[in-house]
Amino acid sequence: MIKATDIHKSYGKLEVLKGVDITIQKGEIVSIVGASGAGKSTLLHILGTLDKADKGRVEIGETTVSELSEKKMAHFRNTRIGFVFQFHHLLPEFNAIENICIPAFISGKAKNEAEAEALKLLEMLGLGARAHHKPSELSGGEQQRVAVARALINNPAVVMADEPSGNLDSASAKELHELFFSLRERLQQTFVIVTHNEQLADMADRKLVMKDGMIL
Repeated sequence: MIKATDIHKSYGKLEVLKGVDITIQKGEIVSIVGASGAGKSTLLHILGTLDKADKGRVEIGETTVSELSEKKMAHFRNTRIGFVFQFHHLLPEFNAIENICIPAFISGKAKNEAEAEALKLLEMLGLGARAHHKPSELSGGEQQRVAVARALINNPAVVMADEPSGNLDSASAKELHELFFSLRERLQQTFVIVTHNEQLADMADRKLVMKDGMIL
């Protein structure tokens, strides 16, 4: 599902990634761990097309995303990749269902179709009764589940998660971790998760350790 070859990335004189190679299978859950500054988030952002490598090649499915134009890459990102971040980035003026629908609207889905899909996801995540609540009316764990639903609305092949439980209490974090695995069973999606949470990292099918811009 994902193949990255010889990925290099520098910011000014700081070399963050020093020739990373990684292969991830369809339906696999892979965690990436390491000390702060090891290059984990930079690698995730490059795999997720949010950033470009200085050198190297990234393939997702049959597409060499590192060779796409900005416009084609934006479309690919919107339709094929879902993102979950440490901070949920929900828009405060919109309710749960409206927040979830945003990527669907960007991809051109009709309002009634997008809302039906969003409601189905909310039901699946145990939040059907919270569909019309705004973020301020939801707990931290509920807000993060809404963010997960938003990541899934376009049925992406890959979900990229950067410290997804870093802002949650231990009970909510445990729920979120278990959710990723139940989603994989139901939807057969591939998950790449950058985390400092050892419990989550150890649950993954494979744990990759990064140090000084390389995978050990």
